[in-house]
Formats: sequence, C-alpha cells, structure tokens
Amino acid sequence: MNYRLNNNRIDILLRTTPYAELCYFGKRLHHFQPENVEMCMSAVPNSRIDVNVPFTLCPEEGLGNFSTPGLEGHRNGKDWSPVFKTKEVIENDNNITIISEDEIVNLRLTCQFILDNSGVLQCKNSLTNLGEQPYQVNRLSITIPIPERAQELMAFHGRWIKEFYPHRTKIEHCGYLQENRRGRTSHEYFPGMIVGTNGFKEQTGEVWGFHLGWSGNHRIQVAVKSNGKRFIQAEALYLAGEISLAKGETLDTPWLYSTYSDEGLNKMSHHFHQYLRNNIINFPQNKARPVHLNTWEGIFFDHNPDYIMKMATKAAQIGVERFIIDDGWFGKRDDDYQGLGDWYLDERKYPNGLEPVIKHVKDLGMEFGIWVEPEMINKNSDLYRAHPDWLLELSGYQQPEGRHQYLLDLQNPDVFDYLLERLTWLLGSYDIDYIKWDMNREIVQPGHNGNPAIVGQTKALYRLLDILRKKFPNVEIESCSSGGGRIDYEILKRTQRFWASDSNDALDRQTIQRGMSYFFPPEVMGAHIGGALCHTTFRELDMNLRGLTALFGHMGVELDPVKESEKEQQAFSHYINLHKKLRHLLHNGKSYRLDVDDSLAMQSYGVVSEDQTEAAFIIAQLILPTYALSGNLRLTGLLADKFYRIEILDMPDNIDPKINGHVMKALPRWMTVQTTLSGEWLMNIGLPLPVLDPATAMLISLRKE
Repeated sequence: MNYRLNNNRIDILLRTTPYAELCYFGKRLHHFQPENVEMCMSAVPNSRIDVNVPFTLCPEEGLGNFSTPGLEGHRNGKDWSPVFKTKEVIENDNNITIISEDEIVNLRLTCQFILDNSGVLQCKNSLTNLGEQPYQVNRLSITIPIPERAQELMAFHGRWIKEFYPHRTKIEHCGYLQENRRGRTSHEYFPGMIVGTNGFKEQTGEVWGFHLGWSGNHRIQVAVKSNGKRFIQAEALYLAGEISLAKGETLDTPWLYSTYSDEGLNKMSHHFHQYLRNNIINFPQNKARPVHLNTWEGIFFDHNPDYIMKMATKAAQIGVERFIIDDGWFGKRDDDYQGLGDWYLDERKYPNGLEPVIKHVKDLGMEFGIWVEPEMINKNSDLYRAHPDWLLELSGYQQPEGRHQYLLDLQNPDVFDYLLERLTWLLGSYDIDYIKWDMNREIVQPGHNGNPAIVGQTKALYRLLDILRKKFPNVEIESCSSGGGRIDYEILKRTQRFWASDSNDALDRQTIQRGMSYFFPPEVMGAHIGGALCHTTFRELDMNLRGLTALFGHMGVELDPVKESEKEQQAFSHYINLHKKLRHLLHNGKSYRLDVDDSLAMQSYGVVSEDQTEAAFIIAQLILPTYALSGNLRLTGLLADKFYRIEILDMPDNIDPKINGHVMKALPRWMTVQTTLSGEWLMNIGLPLPVLDPATAMLISLRKE
C-alpha cells in the first residue's frame, strides 16, 4: 500500500508493503497518482545483492543494507539482526502510524509521521519488546532519506559564549557525524542540521531542515551510500547498558522535526517558526513580551534589598517591565563555591524577607522574576552535608567539579520530592511571575544506583517542569544553561524563553542570534543590552550596535541602572522604547535573513508583517567593508506592486545628519530625502548602502502606502 501526507507546500510519499519506506519528501506534487509511487523503485546495481534492497524507516542489515542500521541491540547476544515487516497502517488525515514486527525476534517497531499545516514533519520511532527476555538497546534512530542532489550540509558548532556558529561541508562520499555526550543539549553541537543543493542561500536553493527535540545526549549523521543514496539519521545517544526493555516495555525516540523549502533557508525558517507558534510556544498570558532587567551583571552576589529597590526604581524609569533577581538570594550564596541546593531565603541579606522588594517592584508596575538552579548542588552546602548520597555519580570515583558544583540525581525520589517541595514553597510563597532556570555544568559519570542515567535524568527534569507548570500555570520559565547550553523544541514545550548566550557582546551576538534564528523565532530568543564593556569578551562597543542587536529578540538589559550615567540611561531608554514600538511586528511577523553582497563584513536581517504592509530591517557592519562602497541592500518579503515609505529609525551618530550635518553629501540619496519606492524596486535594485564604521548598525522601517 502507498500513502501520502501533503499540504499546499510539501508532499511525503510512503510505501508500506512489505516493508515501510519513505519514497519522497519534497515540493508539493499537483498531479499525483498513487500508483506512481511504485516508479520510485531503483535499479539493481552490478555485483551487489541480486534484488532491490529497500531503504526502510529503520534500515536493517538483514535486508542487505550496509549503512548504519536504525536499530542496534540484542537479547543476551542473540536477536541482533531483526527485519521488520508491516503489520498495520493507521491513517488519520496527515497522521500516519506504521506498525511493523519481526516475529522471530519478538520485536515491534512503530513509526509515526505527522505533517503539520506549517510544513513541518514530525517523526518518531518506538520499539516494543514482545519477548520474554529483556532486550538491550544500544541504538534506536529515526532515518529519513534525502535526494542525491542534496550535496551540501550546514551544521552548528560552538562553546560557552559562542553558540550557534554555522559551518558548511560537502557531502559527496561517506558522511558527517555529530555527537554530543555532555548530558544536555550543549553549546557545542545544536541538535539540528540543514542539507541542500549546492550553494543554497537564504533566499535561493532547495533545503531540508532537521531538528531533534531532545535535551540530553544525541547523535546525528548525514551519510552517503556507495550507490549515491543519502540519508539523515537522528537519535538520542545511549550510554552503554542504559536502555533495557523488559517484556511489554516500549522505547520511544525523541521527535525529529523536519521541513523542506524550495526557496532557501528563509522559507525553511518560516515553516519552523510557524510550527512553534502554532504548536509549542505557550505564553501564559496574551500580552507583549515584557522587557527584562536582570541584576546579575549589575550586582553579582552582592545583594542589598535597599539597593536592589533603587535599581528597580531606575529600571522602571528607563522602561523595564520585568525585574529579575539573579543568583545570590538563597542559602549562604556569597560566591559560586557554596550554597547551591539550599533553597531557603538568605535572611542575612533579606532580614525582612523578599516581600518588600517584590512589593516595590510591583508598585512600580513591573513583574518580578527570580533565578534558580535546581538540578545542582555545591558540596559546601547544608544539603550536601545532610545528603551526600544524593549526587548523580558513580560510587567510588572522584567526579571532577564543574563551576564548583555537581548534579543532583533527579531519579532519586527523595531528591525529586525535595526539589518539588522547595520550588513549590518559592512559587507559592511569593508573587513571582517568572523564573530563570539555570543549569551551569556538563554531566560526568551520570550514575543512578550504579546505572547510566542521562535518559532518566533528562526525563525526570521534564517531569519536574511539567508538575510545576501545572501547579503554577501563570509563571513563565526561561531555559538557561550557561547561556545556550539547553535550547531545543522539547524543553521549549515546558518553557517560554531561552537565554541564547552568556555573552552580551553585540558582535558575537550577531552571529549567535542569526544561527539560532534558523530554528527559533525572535520572541523566545533572550537578547539583552549589556554595559559598554562586555564582561565576557572585555570588548567595548557603542550603544548603537548593542541596542539594535538586542532589538530583534525578547529584549532585556543587564546593568546596574543606578551606576549608569544619565546619558547611558537615556540610551537604554531609547532602545527599549524603540523595541516596544516594533515588538508586535518582531514577535508576530516573518523573519528574513538577507543575502548581502559583502557577507564577510556585514549582515542584514529583518521582519516583515504577515500582511506584508510593514517591515523593519537592520544593517550591521561587523568589520571594515571589503570595498570602498558596500553595494545595494536588496530586501525581500514585500509586495512587488505596492509602494513603501522608508524611514530611518536609528543610525550611528557619525552619519546622523541631526548630529553631524556635514555628512549629508556622503550619504546615499534615499537617506537625505523622504523616499517611497515599490516593493519590486526594493527587492531587485535595492537601496545603496552608506559607508558604516565597523561595529555599528542602522535600522530602517518600511510601511505600505
């Protein structure tokens, strides 16, 4: 039998007899005939297996597939080479479940495909042990074939304060393998990849995008078989002995989210963004995303309630809408060597409790938020002294510290209950609107009762968050993990915001936020204006670039507003107000990254409203222009036959005619007069760019007349 999932953008064709295969994943077919699916069957190559070898949804060595199998496991050294034949197909609109079994080894494989109207395909495989003896699973993946013309791959690498940096490679032979074994989604390797035709760009080329929604270890590979066929394989990465299925037990892979675009990376991102907005992103209240002020870079561990209230007063004056007290409010947390796990208010610092601070913040019209790191413990803590056996560790080994802290074993019922009780106390005792949930170290030797425990630890975290969300549905949660170490679709089901990076360096943030934007829309991307001197890179950058970089996310500020000069406070207020003016557009429109002529020195991106009547674009000059002139900026996403009035909303002081009148003659004509141009002109000829200094930016808006 043949099956089809489709919408007005994408077609997916499946053949299920006798084995389950995905035959096509690409552009919508307008003249489809079901019997034509049989025409996908390949020739039989010379000097190989004498029959056509189906490349199934869980490739099996037993059928003659010599690529990486979809399942690796055994039952006491036997039953290691299953072959799954289709038993049943359940179809419900664009939701298809294929149930296959191997009756010799007593295993059932269930493959589920759901095609959303956004153009995103969800895939998941499930393995059930039907035998009497336990089945040891080493690997269980989701495998998606990709066409031979997909010969280029884009993936993302990084580290702390340098997340989401893209890199490209050709995929002509062998393949590309990415593994993350750090126990969280990781800064190093975001669990997503993009494959496409050679030279795909933001606005051109065919691309297939993939993201594995999982917050633990993962493995993703793109491989090329010797017959030229290609596939992507994604899975949770299991430690040795981590997964054993008793009779009747089922193991599910994480969901793999994928989409296709024939108009480059922008359209791919539109599919992912729309999917998240329709299905995953869940804000407790229907309101604009509030501008944050986080106290961390302002006071670090030095908490004084009277001073914090002064900070709140100044914060409200510059336009902040949510005030967050960061690390240092609990236990004896005077530095990062002590106190984690002791989730009791530090009465030395807050002798009158938190209530006066919260009341002051609320009276100023702001929401109140607070920082927590529940999964962690310092050995210098009352909790560790009382319960040294609560660590996630292997007995007998001296586990290395990370940021002077260790993991709590969330699968230990006593640990889970303690954290749930302490967080329930915190959120139930105080009028808290938001928590910043941090996770500041990687996981080494994750042992639960001597057994490997990354999968169990990750699922226990999900369960803890699910319970808290149910108990406190109006509290928003931010996922932070030393910045961008835990960013994925599965954790987003339980949170409302990501801290993209611990770096507020605007030059680095230009790359970080662009990389993140391939899979996530601006409203969940925490983007803050830091002080003039960045505390992570020690680079000093102008407010113009800092402000405009933070504008295109969920904006916040990291500073002590009491200590800032009047001029700096006015600058913060200017960009906060500019963000408020644009945030309905930024957080609801379509995001576009532009293909610019001088991509080494400049980048440009923006947001266009769904009805294409308004837009905002930033031009960021990262380094000196390659040439004496920077060329033309060709926009996208506009209505070709409509006319748009162009307004400059922000520019560097040195080219602002209001500040430096003598620069008028050096500017392109459109910047010196009131300008209205057609969408056709703006998208094909574009706007001649001014010569910008390095580390500066300008912002333009367009409104249809």
